[in-house]
Amino acid sequence: MKKFLSPLLLLISSFIFGQNYSEYVNPFIGTGGHGHTFPGATVPFGMVQLSPDTRIDGSWDGCSGYHYSDNVIYGFSHTHLNGTGVSDYGDIMLMPTMGEPSFDNKVYSSTFSHASEKASAGFYSVKLDKHNIDVRLTTSTRVGFHEYTFNETGLANIVLDLNHRDKLLEGKIRVIDDKTVEVLRRSEAWARDQYVYARIEFNQKMTVSKTNKSDSEKLEITGMSFSKQVKKGEKILVKVSLSPTGYEGAKLNASEIKDWNFEKVKKDAEQLWDKELSKIEVSSSIKDKLVIFYTALYHTMAQPNIAQDIDGKYRGRDNKVHESEGFDYYTVFSLWDTFRAAHPLYTLIDKKRTADFINTFLKQYEQGGRLPVWELASNETDCMIGYHSVSVMADAMAKGIKGFDYEKCFEAAKHSAMLDHLGLDAYKKQGFISIDDEHESVSKTVEYAYDDWCIAQMAMILNKKEDYEYFSKRSQSWKNVFDWNTGFMRPKKNGGWDKPFDPKEINNNYTEGNSWQYSFFVPQDIEGMIQAYGGNDKFEAKLDEMFNAESKTTGREQVDVTGLIGQYAHGNEPSHHMTYLYNYVGKPEKTTEKVHYILNNFYKNTPDGLIGNEDCGQMSAWYVLSSMGIYSVTPGVPKWETTKPYFERVKFNIDNEKIKDITQTSSKNELENIGGFYADAIKKSNIYIYEELIPVPVINAESKSFKDKMKIEIISKNPNNKIYYNVHESMTSHHDMDLELYVKPFEIEKSSEIIAYCFGNKNQQSEFISATFFKKPNNYTIDIKSKYNPQYHAGGNDGLLDGIFGTTNWRKGDWQGYQSQDFEAVVDLQEVKSIKNLSSNYLQDSRSWILVPTKVDYYTSDDNINFKFVGSIENTVNPKETENSIRNFSLKLDSPIKAKYVKVIAKNFGKLPEWHQGFGGDAFIFIDEITIN
Repeated sequence: MKKFLSPLLLLISSFIFGQNYSEYVNPFIGTGGHGHTFPGATVPFGMVQLSPDTRIDGSWDGCSGYHYSDNVIYGFSHTHLNGTGVSDYGDIMLMPTMGEPSFDNKVYSSTFSHASEKASAGFYSVKLDKHNIDVRLTTSTRVGFHEYTFNETGLANIVLDLNHRDKLLEGKIRVIDDKTVEVLRRSEAWARDQYVYARIEFNQKMTVSKTNKSDSEKLEITGMSFSKQVKKGEKILVKVSLSPTGYEGAKLNASEIKDWNFEKVKKDAEQLWDKELSKIEVSSSIKDKLVIFYTALYHTMAQPNIAQDIDGKYRGRDNKVHESEGFDYYTVFSLWDTFRAAHPLYTLIDKKRTADFINTFLKQYEQGGRLPVWELASNETDCMIGYHSVSVMADAMAKGIKGFDYEKCFEAAKHSAMLDHLGLDAYKKQGFISIDDEHESVSKTVEYAYDDWCIAQMAMILNKKEDYEYFSKRSQSWKNVFDWNTGFMRPKKNGGWDKPFDPKEINNNYTEGNSWQYSFFVPQDIEGMIQAYGGNDKFEAKLDEMFNAESKTTGREQVDVTGLIGQYAHGNEPSHHMTYLYNYVGKPEKTTEKVHYILNNFYKNTPDGLIGNEDCGQMSAWYVLSSMGIYSVTPGVPKWETTKPYFERVKFNIDNEKIKDITQTSSKNELENIGGFYADAIKKSNIYIYEELIPVPVINAESKSFKDKMKIEIISKNPNNKIYYNVHESMTSHHDMDLELYVKPFEIEKSSEIIAYCFGNKNQQSEFISATFFKKPNNYTIDIKSKYNPQYHAGGNDGLLDGIFGTTNWRKGDWQGYQSQDFEAVVDLQEVKSIKNLSSNYLQDSRSWILVPTKVDYYTSDDNINFKFVGSIENTVNPKETENSIRNFSLKLDSPIKAKYVKVIAKNFGKLPEWHQGFGGDAFIFIDEITIN
């Protein structure tokens, strides 16, 4: 008897068992909302991302060049970033037009409709409403392929505009013949010096109809249009090969597509995607789940991007051309994001590329002096924090992945950890970073601590006992910013906890987040973190409190903090491991509940289907791993944390590897060991014991400055620890002073520095901590008429009169900030004084909307009612100047004036002008110190 499948079952079967995994990719997912993805054509890890540009203004939601809410296309460029928070790329832009060619993007741009737009893996098409032109795009690894169909008879143009999007540093267009053009586009944006060479080939003869020249020597030609009379329905095909090294590289790379068969290239691209996507085969009867999964997997493979020519030549971090040997060189490493899930995913399904990525890191270390932080086009952007290259390397080493030099990795990792920049000098010296040392101090402290643990694991594998002990101790530095009374990671300032404190407040002490979103980042010592919170029950209660809190943050508006469940923010990376922490206190059902809620609600088959920035595959990698029931809470530990799988069945199809299938009945042990890393690692590991870190004591005082005298209290987390301290009036080496046992609080009456440390029961000693207190130079008071932003309070009103001057790093909290208003304040001198000089200090950081006032007016009074104008100081600082600077508006009087009150009015710059990226926004005034002599 024959059995027949119903049409529905046949449809479901095709979803499960078909080999065309690329059919389930929807590149429009994430192009709306704040996903920042692009819909255009690319192949796995390809050099080319050929996609339409609907945004050229550098706006936050235009970082990929495209936003689904737009209806105008400016052109089709060949490089795009996938889900980042800063704009760059958009290189080598072509746009088909008809009629008189123009280099005005308002003229050559065209409206379009989503109804005439299609996108799939390796393919994009759209109809341009203006002139009725059909565009189809596909690509190989290094070559973009355009097909333009002109549906009207007339003069057809293809416009090449090198002034598209970011700042053009150098532009060259060389006509080789009537079918071939060579291009150099050197630009500056997030990547400060990016080189893109291109070879443009047409399938038929074209005439240069217009050239846009520049007076600059380096900008020889910034635009060119190529024209031809066409008949209705005629097609023009264009191939654009890219190279980071030179014209010869672009010519060589052009050989990837040898003929003009668009359908073949499109099919080849689809097959490349099918091969990569087939590595994970999931089963579901719900098509949207399959589309979301395979689009997520697709997004994890949109970068990093191959950055070498076919012959292995690449542009290194030293801006010289090198040739790779035995590995492929890549670019676009968003490591603050991707170390968490994307790179652990690659260790499972792409070991070869994992080794290639690490070899790229090592070459960048050799050529550029340090490991990448956020590398783009062989430029270090220094975006985000930490040195998370070491996480990727340690995770690969712990999992036994071969193909790179373990010793070289350790050398490079240790080098990164021993530098003196970005707060590391303070971190090494005192075991944490304070507000006084560096902005984003809490986040940097806890992330450096995790990275140091990774280095310790590398040292263990390589049997480097002293290094293991040193970095293991540093990895406990999180304890120095953990407030055991409140149960939060808190910023420290001048030896004590910064006040006031609100764990929901987003401010400059955290990186794209608040204390809630950073108080659970101790992946290297989760058991120690649980104990710091008071044990399993209290830790579980703290997690519950976070997930059940009001879904609202305070302080600065942070566009990255989205997808809130209480104070958990799935739209940004620091929260991504938190749902799995319930596993560590024996509550896996809570992990499953939270993970499945996120899978069901924060990932959709719609343009706004991502709850936050894609961030180069991290948002999608979380989905891919979690839907399979695994996640890497601690990259560097060679096993997975687990939850209930989301799909009925997961099968791995990876060359030369046998990885067991995952089902919804797979055991916890089976899931933990997917990939076989854990058992191998146990056989190889060396076991060392490290010294426990004693947290530094806390120096409590009312403020940093005082009038007559001030009480000082020093406390330790462990009351059994002894505290030793010293009070002195001049800077002295900590090792040259005699410290006495602290017994009780004391008072100071002069400007003083206090040094202290804790001594544990097992003869363990904490690092030294110091605090400096200033006796005010006068007894003046101030009445501030304006209202400062609570983010930028400088310690309150007295912060403007305490004799302590802020630096150009305003994020350390020494400046008062006023937005959308003038600054006005009256200083009470307490008695009539003879005044010779009036001055006030202001800061400029125009990129952060902080501009010095247009002028500052000074007035004096005897009664605080009737004020006499004394004089003005006009601004001389160019508002376009981007370097942080401090301007002293000083008014020296021709003859002394007697007065009791001084009024200061600083005029706000006002609305930001059109040239500013924040056009239309309101400028800040930042003031620190008012001096009256």
